Amino acid sequence: MEYIYAALILHSVGKEITEDGIKSILSAAGVEVDEARVKALVTALEGIDIDEVLEKATIAPVAAPAPAPEAEEEKKEKKEEKKEEEKKEDATVAAAAGLGALFM
Repeated sequence: MEYIYAALILHSVGKEITEDGIKSILSAAGVEVDEARVKALVTALEGIDIDEVLEKATIAPVAAPAPAPEAEEEKKEKKEEKKEEEKKEDATVAAAAGLGALFM
């Protein structure tokens, strides 16, 4: 990761991304430089428009957000309220049935 960061630092200050530039940054940060990795990175970045890549990376589609914990609590409360209403309705129906039996 530090190799990519070094390349991004060079890019952000308007410098050309070269092997020497990356080596300098890594050495200054106390990283033991792997010459092969530096060469591979510089080669891989040739012809790449870093600004375009960064722009596309920041515009990546976002997944739908997870429901807020409050929304989950509200759902639970509504379910509980519905159950209570059903119990009251059942009790009312039972009471009406009991009263109806008196008139039969």
